[in-house]
Amino acid sequence: MPSLKSLLATLLPLSTTTLATTADLSSCPGYSASNILTTASGLTASLSLAAAPCNVYGTDLKDLTLTVEYQTPTRLHVLIQDVAQQVFQVPESVLPRPANNGSSTEDSELEFKYEETPFSFSVLRKASGELLFDSSAAPLVFEDQYVRLRTALPEHPSLYGLGEHTDPFMLNTTNYTRTLWNRDAGDTPPGTNLYGAHPVYYDHRGSNGTHGVFLLNSNGMDVKIDRSEEDGQWLEYNTLGGVLDFYFLAGPGPVEVAQQYAEVVGRAAMFPYWGLGFHQCRYGMQDIYEVAGVVYNYSVANIPLETMWTDIDYMYLRRVFTLDPVRFPLDKVRSLVNYLHERQQYYIVMVDPAVAYQTKDYAPFMNGVAADAFLKEANGSIYKGVVWPGVAEFPDWFAPGTQNYWNSEFESFFDPETGVDIDALWIDMNEASNFCDWPCTDPFAEAVALGNPPRPPPIRIGNPIDLPGFPSDLQPECHTQLEFSVHAKTFEGENILVYGNAVTLGKTDIWNAPVLSADNYPTWTGTIDMPANKKVSYQYIRLEPDGSYVYEVKNRTITTGGCGSSQSVKDNITTKSPPHDTSTRKRDLRAPETLQLQSRQPSETANMAGLPDRDLINPPYQIQNAAGSLSNKTIDTDIVHSNGLVEYDTHNLYGAMMSEASRQAMLSRHPTLRPLIITRSTFAGSGRQVGHWLGDNSADWDHYRFSISGLLQFASLFQFSMVGSDVCGFLGVTNEHLCARWATLGAFSPFYRNHEVEGSPPHEFYRWPLVAEAARHAIEIRYKLLDYIYTAMYDQSITGIPLVQPMFFHYPEDSECNALEYQYFWGPGLMVAPVTGDNSTMVQIYLPDDIFYDYYTHETVQGNGSMITKQEVAYTSIPLYYKGGNIFAQRASSANTTTELRKQNFDIIIAPGIDGTASGSLYLDDGVSIEQASTSYINFSSSKNGKFEMTGSFGYQADVNIESVVVLGSSSSSPAAAYGQAASTKHEKVIPLTRPFSMDI
Repeated sequence: MPSLKSLLATLLPLSTTTLATTADLSSCPGYSASNILTTASGLTASLSLAAAPCNVYGTDLKDLTLTVEYQTPTRLHVLIQDVAQQVFQVPESVLPRPANNGSSTEDSELEFKYEETPFSFSVLRKASGELLFDSSAAPLVFEDQYVRLRTALPEHPSLYGLGEHTDPFMLNTTNYTRTLWNRDAGDTPPGTNLYGAHPVYYDHRGSNGTHGVFLLNSNGMDVKIDRSEEDGQWLEYNTLGGVLDFYFLAGPGPVEVAQQYAEVVGRAAMFPYWGLGFHQCRYGMQDIYEVAGVVYNYSVANIPLETMWTDIDYMYLRRVFTLDPVRFPLDKVRSLVNYLHERQQYYIVMVDPAVAYQTKDYAPFMNGVAADAFLKEANGSIYKGVVWPGVAEFPDWFAPGTQNYWNSEFESFFDPETGVDIDALWIDMNEASNFCDWPCTDPFAEAVALGNPPRPPPIRIGNPIDLPGFPSDLQPECHTQLEFSVHAKTFEGENILVYGNAVTLGKTDIWNAPVLSADNYPTWTGTIDMPANKKVSYQYIRLEPDGSYVYEVKNRTITTGGCGSSQSVKDNITTKSPPHDTSTRKRDLRAPETLQLQSRQPSETANMAGLPDRDLINPPYQIQNAAGSLSNKTIDTDIVHSNGLVEYDTHNLYGAMMSEASRQAMLSRHPTLRPLIITRSTFAGSGRQVGHWLGDNSADWDHYRFSISGLLQFASLFQFSMVGSDVCGFLGVTNEHLCARWATLGAFSPFYRNHEVEGSPPHEFYRWPLVAEAARHAIEIRYKLLDYIYTAMYDQSITGIPLVQPMFFHYPEDSECNALEYQYFWGPGLMVAPVTGDNSTMVQIYLPDDIFYDYYTHETVQGNGSMITKQEVAYTSIPLYYKGGNIFAQRASSANTTTELRKQNFDIIIAPGIDGTASGSLYLDDGVSIEQASTSYINFSSSKNGKFEMTGSFGYQADVNIESVVVLGSSSSSPAAAYGQAASTKHEKVIPLTRPFSMDI
């Protein structure tokens, strides 16, 4: 949610982007293996430098150890680390290691082989001898600040993963570098590092199987993929440190690889049922009245709105755990939240990690100091950056007091009885983002230069429009309007404020004094709400670029008119632009004291805490970080955490750790409820705690398309069950056709939210008739299928089978599916094939050799491994197909809220496969509880002879029935002919979802 100024700073950092250093590694000798001890479940060995060190990007480590573990029949663990175990490793507290089940070499589907000198290793698929990984492609380099390992690949590989990125879903394999270093990446440009680090790739080889390679390493890295005549095709890791901690996953299919990866990093979290509803947010809301107006307008437009979100607008001067007392006063916020809750709707706000550096009257800062919860400089002072509230500090998630501090702030500010009773949480800026260019020598001056915190928008007295049915305190109030006109010559960067004793003129807080407009320069104007029938005093103030104020000496007065009236004043300012010798007051930019706390220093002896004497700011090898140097626009990488770990090693973990701390804080509020938390920055395993939105995208067709590949990355490869993009685009100006298409596409992401930046024209769905129609249509389909996708989410949380899957997951031996990135399966059997051309109504759809059924017409569509062209696809529609062999339990009717949706009966849709059979499932529970009192898991099956059966467990009393069973099929030659049907047939019979059942159909 960057302002234009900070966005430009993100895209065009002052420090030039530094490309990776090119150096000659050919002299590096590699290592020799000795002391090899082989057991039934693996081996260990010593690795020693094979010759004189090369010391290209640092100092070669002389002695390493190798540990090989056959942990399960499908998982092989290979760890290369330093003998002393001083080199940093990702702490178990951040990512717990999977259990070693002690599988034997005989049981394993993988085989580990090695060469002693120079040491290299390979991993093979035992059954076929297929070479999956081969490090003999180049000698191992293991230095204190650089590790290089290369593996050979087959020609023309199909590789996926290594996120987060907006590059093609199937990765480029020529002259390609994928950098992993989390950054605030406004506009999410292709070819750069974005918000998350997921060092796992899937290598798909068709009939030869699919395998996965996960490198558990959080250090910054470049992963290079290229080919040459001499070396063939290869993939190479270039890390800034850490160890080589590999998990090889055997598959043999892509779905199995996803399941095995889930066993390593954790299965995706289960979220509340209502979290699958439609969400709305917009950055730049003027006040609580505008938020309420959006809720009202969705209702009037008959577009189901499940959850209303508020961006950082609700905060006072962008300070976390505060409310703006005049734009978002507590009583009015609580009034809106109560209104939503009474109507089965929900409310979510944003919390950023950066806490304003304010020692006066700002409890969240002082509480954090008391808890010793913030990052510190080497001298013990609090580390300061610049974020939305201006000068800010950052929680140290490794500090022992931070979790209790975070819990306490959540329990206080979000108290259901006295605070803002949020239902879920949005966390942002947690890469961590820092607007200050490195080196940030004066964050106070930098905050002023960047205009942070930004001045709040004008204050309004009451709602400007009637909201029928809303509480009285969210309705219009008696007020008048006063148009100010003042003649004032200024220089560039200087502004004119009007400050007075009315609340809309700032009253006792000059931050609330409105800025006048220079549209008619040198006359500055502004129409401002004023209390009616009141004598108001005011003065004009020059706001200087450095944040200081030049006050008029004398106050002016006016008596305002009655309710609904308007009047104007015309004045000449009495001050001149500086230099000025009287009545000049500086804004209080600096805290009155510099807090000195206990010093933190790196630990030189603790295991896995990182090697001493490294250059933590400018390492010899420089990754291709699009922000420039490692510390640019983020926390300085030489900062030492409470436990002795340094930010250089843990940077990519910061967002993941905030996610875990925030999850624990939400659980401390409601221990029995599943938390719904959406985060921006992620690391491997974050999906077991939180969901993810795809960041600050742009309102253009490219980002519409990027949203599909991003969805497939996180949902199918990285084990996230709640992921989606900012629908209609965050940055820039959308248009009717793009927004309509995106409204339909977004409905087939697990996370479905419309959101945009301040300053752009609002693009809520109701603002265009075409988009409103598209949204209503898409949400109706989504909601009817909501239990189907909720069941898929549950299955993913239990089995690791992704709820969203790319085409090659379903058809691994069909090579035409490998590069398809705009078609996918939503749940186990609904194929989504959106229109992706700019302003187009035509789409080409690839149909594998299988049977499908059009979602809308139920027409049988026989695929034969070729493209079909679908013309005249309305902007209000999206092509959908039932895949043969599946049974779908879908609600007979949609509803305005998911609470009402859960009261609707079901229809069963049977889509017979080529063999005439089909199966499916339905999971039912209360939708919100972590521990369920009772659940139902119902299995549906239909035979080629026409028998429909319903079996399973029936513990949850949903108080709904099956209204009908629909069998799809369009001709006597179709699989449906086994049922004796010439077309789709609907069997209307009320079937309670409380017991086993069978019937002939």
